[in-house]
Amino acid sequence: MASSTQAQPSPILIFRTLRAFENSAALKTAIELDLFTAVGEGSNTAASLARRVKVAERGARILADHLVVLGFLTKKNGSYGLTEDSATFLDRRSPAYMGTVAKFLAAPHAYKNFEGLTDAVRRGGAPEDAHSVTPDDDMWVEFARSMAPLMVPASQFIADLTKSAAARPMKVLDIAAGHGLFGIAVAKANPKAEIVAVDWKPVLSVAQENANKAGVANRYRALYGSAFDVDFGSGYDLVLLTNFLHHFDVPTNEKLLRKIHAALNPGGRVATLEFVPNDDRVTPPDAAAFAIIMLASTPHGDAFTRKELESMLRNAGFRSTEMHMLPTGFQAVLLSQK
Repeated sequence: MASSTQAQPSPILIFRTLRAFENSAALKTAIELDLFTAVGEGSNTAASLARRVKVAERGARILADHLVVLGFLTKKNGSYGLTEDSATFLDRRSPAYMGTVAKFLAAPHAYKNFEGLTDAVRRGGAPEDAHSVTPDDDMWVEFARSMAPLMVPASQFIADLTKSAAARPMKVLDIAAGHGLFGIAVAKANPKAEIVAVDWKPVLSVAQENANKAGVANRYRALYGSAFDVDFGSGYDLVLLTNFLHHFDVPTNEKLLRKIHAALNPGGRVATLEFVPNDDRVTPPDAAAFAIIMLASTPHGDAFTRKELESMLRNAGFRSTEMHMLPTGFQAVLLSQK
């Protein structure tokens, strides 16, 4: 007979996981209503929240209570408060505000991808036409506009890691630049750095806006088109390859890496930012879980392990690679030298 202290099987994990979409919807709704800013400004009861964000009091109460359950708000004696994370990242008054990420991470296309997950598992990936790489797809413009705040810490980390503040002449290639923050961080750190950003023209309009705001537009040049097709030129000291390799299979990535290798000066480096699971592919959890996003949304993409990424880089001609974990813990930078 089992001991009375032994844990009993429970359906709670099943119940919570199948209902997880409700939590995503609740957080997205709170961001859209600017509820966290309202709480931060002092609207800390259901009644005052309802007046501030212009919703029904019952709606404000139930939503705020659910956010307490999820850990985004606190509640004491009927009064709501912000957690440290919510105050930092979800109160619009914070310089680290990143509520815009909901526009991309919880967009209809993300849900649509997972509606076809069963077929993707059977097939081993999404249909070939599911992964949009067309130059006029608005999805990537939305990505550039909404996801930029999430990449601020990573862009600064890479600028520091590559010792960009050395103030020496530096020619930098930013591949699939999107919002442009990675190249812009290098340009801000080094007044002698020249940035060449590669991406589709509509997407690079966002990067150029950000370069203007950062005061580096005179050292920021756009190169329109696919990274696989455009001529990079040569003479680069640093290539930024951020959140790109996971969309493709190994042969495709090695082809691109060989092209990057050829564009670099002797001793030049490539900084590759990726979700990097351990060899067991289940830890760390956030990096490991990224693989299923690639399964649902790309025909051949994956969350590659360190060994797999190092193998690709080595096969492309890079002679050494060091891996550095970001302080946030769920991504890593591989710094490789030609």
